Amino acid sequence: MPPFAGPPLQKTQFCHPKRETPNIITLNVGGQIFQTSPQTLTLAGPNSLLCTLTTSSLGSIPFIDRDPDLFSILLTLLRTGTLPSRAKVLDPEDLIHEAQFYNIEHLLISAITDPSSFYPLNLQKTLILPINGRDSPSAIATHQDGSVLVSHGSKITAFDWSLRRKTSFLTEFPAIDSLLFLSPSVAAAGASDYSGVKILDINSGLGIKTLNWDNPIYSTVQAIGASPEFLFASFESCRKNSNLIQVFDRESFRPLIDLGHEEKQGVEIGSAIPATKLNWVSSQALLMASGSYSGPFGCVGSIKLWDIRSGSRVAEIKENEDCFADVTVNDGIWGLFKVGLVSGEVYMMDLRRLGSSERWVSLGEGCSKVMNGNGKREGVNSKIVGHGNSVFCSRGENVEVWSEVLMGGKEKEGVFRKNVMGRREKVGQSKITQLDFGGNRMVLARKDEQAIEVWQGSGTNFVNWGWN
Repeated sequence: MPPFAGPPLQKTQFCHPKRETPNIITLNVGGQIFQTSPQTLTLAGPNSLLCTLTTSSLGSIPFIDRDPDLFSILLTLLRTGTLPSRAKVLDPEDLIHEAQFYNIEHLLISAITDPSSFYPLNLQKTLILPINGRDSPSAIATHQDGSVLVSHGSKITAFDWSLRRKTSFLTEFPAIDSLLFLSPSVAAAGASDYSGVKILDINSGLGIKTLNWDNPIYSTVQAIGASPEFLFASFESCRKNSNLIQVFDRESFRPLIDLGHEEKQGVEIGSAIPATKLNWVSSQALLMASGSYSGPFGCVGSIKLWDIRSGSRVAEIKENEDCFADVTVNDGIWGLFKVGLVSGEVYMMDLRRLGSSERWVSLGEGCSKVMNGNGKREGVNSKIVGHGNSVFCSRGENVEVWSEVLMGGKEKEGVFRKNVMGRREKVGQSKITQLDFGGNRMVLARKDEQAIEVWQGSGTNFVNWGWN
């Protein structure tokens, strides 16, 4: 018997607003009777079988030859937007397959990986996902639906949003340094010693397109980034004497504009530093490009903000004293954040005052280590990422989360408080090398480990939902 039996459906009946609709819809699923409202079923979306039932049950009770217990879970999902507690005893794969049958998998994804359920102070390690081969992760990319891409050696491994299904494929890169989701099925990848940004089909592992800087000699990729409309790529010539940022249309991959074409002048270490990190500042429609150079006489760096519509640079911050080990931007709290290479301290600069004489403000103990001149580089290899209304900084084997706390008074003033995650973990863990966020998840990689860690909040839906 086919899964659905009942009066034949016409294509024109799909949620047709003019057709008479009953106040109560009665369904027979696997021999069990369910009743619900047409408004609930329409929440499944116009392409779902459930939506068609709002107009097909006049004068009869449609029969769906599926599991009634699984249908009951999905009906609760439609009614409330969340999964009931009884779903914890199910095999997630069964519920995923059932959601795919009714074409409401997008609702299941939203319930499990909803970014609004991300609470930084509740994060705990819930999964360790192994990757094949002997290479450690060199780059991580996450999607807003919670899916993850990991590059290791010349391979990329993709974990779907449920983190239960993974696929791996070879690329032409000897190693991958930059990795970015463009959609759930398309990624961009680049390498600092290999020419071109590769646009890849994640499902097949095949290349779709290669984006190059039209340079007389081949150019390598130092960083990639994206906004809802554009793809950005930082290129450097193989002779390391020139660089630029190229802006592409995100849909067609057509080149649109070049930013900051620089040529190296003489032996000055601060000239023509390529951008090695690209962040989109959505609140101001600006691109942040940062890069640094470390030599025998110290480290210098540059942070630039670009208006990509006009191609003009609107601000530049030159770094020399305690140059950044890493830098990020957080729209939610209007700040640029860096971790000092020498001090290891976290600093903030107000995004709204970049045109003035605004300076970095330490969020921690200040720059005493810099002033002491002990010669150590406390911040080396640290990563800093803004997500939600918090900033996360990897420090050795742990992650610090900096959150803004509003103080009382006539004019409420925000101060930042630090919490260290992972203190209860075993001593002697490897240092963190990669850090990223997607949906309600934090994903990280550690030195010399062939796996990635997934952290979720203890208050989110089904943190340990069948994955342990």
